[in-house]
Amino acid sequence: MKYFFLLLLCAFIPRNVDAQIYEVGVFAGGSNFIGDVGATDYISPNQAAFGVLAKWNRSARHSFRASVIFSDLKGIDRDSDDPRRIERDYEFDTSIIEISAGMEFTFFDFDLHAIDTKGTPYLYSGITLTNHDNYYFTNSGEYVSEDTSSWALGIPIVLGYKTRIADQFVLAGEIGARYTFSDELDGSTPDSEDRESFAFGNTNNTDWYMFTGITLTYTFGRRPCYCNF
Repeated sequence: MKYFFLLLLCAFIPRNVDAQIYEVGVFAGGSNFIGDVGATDYISPNQAAFGVLAKWNRSARHSFRASVIFSDLKGIDRDSDDPRRIERDYEFDTSIIEISAGMEFTFFDFDLHAIDTKGTPYLYSGITLTNHDNYYFTNSGEYVSEDTSSWALGIPIVLGYKTRIADQFVLAGEIGARYTFSDELDGSTPDSEDRESFAFGNTNNTDWYMFTGITLTYTFGRRPCYCNF
């Protein structure tokens, strides 16, 4: 896995750093799950999340961004406000690795070479691929591994605020929802067709999860000519 991180960072560090502004950094925060098992609170981190990210600032208003984030997703029916879930008393816990790529848009110009650059809200979206192990619940409520893993495709919807805290460092806080096209993350839908009889929950809704946290990035590169973009 450490070689994957090196390849990711190298892909965003150009041979000639004089042309644009680049950022590399870390993410730290928490995650929470929204689905058929556990609480349905939208922002309620209950597991740690951490990762790395890189950006290519194509203009003072938009950037290409990629990240890799590690976390656990955990759902406990007893934490829900739904009496039916409390009575059911299911619980799941699964580790995920999320790979995300897309574009970040700032509400105001964020030129890191400008003396008066302070801070701006921003939006980020693109695509995500989330790797998770597959589980299912038996009729007695036992959480059982299928000994397989899957990739869930999703769409990130992130709102944040970032500010320059030093000449080459940017600090940001963000809240991000991940809408996935999978209903398998919490074990409510088994991956194997042979276990379809163990499926439960709302089949019309797929799984969501949230990341809430901060990013700290290091910037480098000479002043770009944004007029070309």
